[in-house]
Amino acid sequence: MILDKKQEIKPTRSPQVEGDEISLKELILSIQEWWKYLLTKGLQVLLAGILGGIIGLGYAFFKKPVYKAELSFALEDEKAGGLGGALGLASQFGFDLGGSGGGAFSGDNLLQLMKSRTMVQKTLLTEIIIAGKKQTLAEIYIDFNNLRENWKSKPELKSIQFLSGTDPEKFNRTQDSLISAFHKSIISTNLNVDKVDKKLSIIAVKVSSKSELFSKYFAEVLVKEVSDFYIETKTKKSIQNLNILQRQTDSVRRALNDAISKVASSVDANPNANPSRLILRVPSQRRQVDVQANQAILTELVKNLEISKVSLRKETPLIQVIDRPILPLEKERLGKGKGIVIGGILFGFFTVFCLIIMKILENIMRN
Repeated sequence: MILDKKQEIKPTRSPQVEGDEISLKELILSIQEWWKYLLTKGLQVLLAGILGGIIGLGYAFFKKPVYKAELSFALEDEKAGGLGGALGLASQFGFDLGGSGGGAFSGDNLLQLMKSRTMVQKTLLTEIIIAGKKQTLAEIYIDFNNLRENWKSKPELKSIQFLSGTDPEKFNRTQDSLISAFHKSIISTNLNVDKVDKKLSIIAVKVSSKSELFSKYFAEVLVKEVSDFYIETKTKKSIQNLNILQRQTDSVRRALNDAISKVASSVDANPNANPSRLILRVPSQRRQVDVQANQAILTELVKNLEISKVSLRKETPLIQVIDRPILPLEKERLGKGKGIVIGGILFGFFTVFCLIIMKILENIMRN
């Protein structure tokens, strides 16, 4: 059968393709329907946005600013150089040659030390002077968080105080619980400790709070406490050895001085001894032997003492502060314009979400 030239052969479409076209069409129609529905509710969305903007403005107006203090310091350790530098370089390429990670303060351990309860507790119990008034940082933390207002209804907390010089070992159960709560809150919301760069040994301590003075002093005192603890721990053994050598040196020096005095006393007792009676020279000669022995011992001890002093100076790490927080601190607060925009957008989206949910529930009930 010969087909007419005007007759065209149309390609057949599979049911799946037609189904896809219908699904796409239904999707577009559904979107249009939802859009028309939301347009009819435009006044409600607008009013919700205005209400959210007003609430956002009020929040920005009454919210207290957050003060940020940042202190950076560099850690210099004599033992970290030399082979330690080569080990660190090798570790960057995935080679473990040993000798790294054995120190209590190596790697990120120092960062964790600054967030430890012991260091935070020592910092909080440090007394500072503000406007002629002595206060611990713990009391300042309680004041700007208005914790005493919340404690009025709790008799066991009314008289709680954290004074300077208080021995943490003598804390009662309530004080221990409060310090633990302060520590958790501070490291989660107020304190951030991290390296400025992974390749550098410069560490930045950032403290943010609603109190400008607390942010500044907490950062400074924390670094000082960690520095003192770090140096004391690193040099503890060397200081003990140095103290032992110092005591031995002082003891031998006293014995030498005593022996010299006795030699002089023996000579004075027999100033013109008869040469034929050698027994008269024995006491002074015996004292002279003691003098020579003590001189030899003292010489060796003094040499070892000076070597120990030089070694101690080399082993003492240096924590050099680079930047300190300077008043006035950087202030972070929610601007009025930003509060209006954020409040309006949040309330607008929430209203749209609620309208969609209500429409869906309405359609379900009809069906």
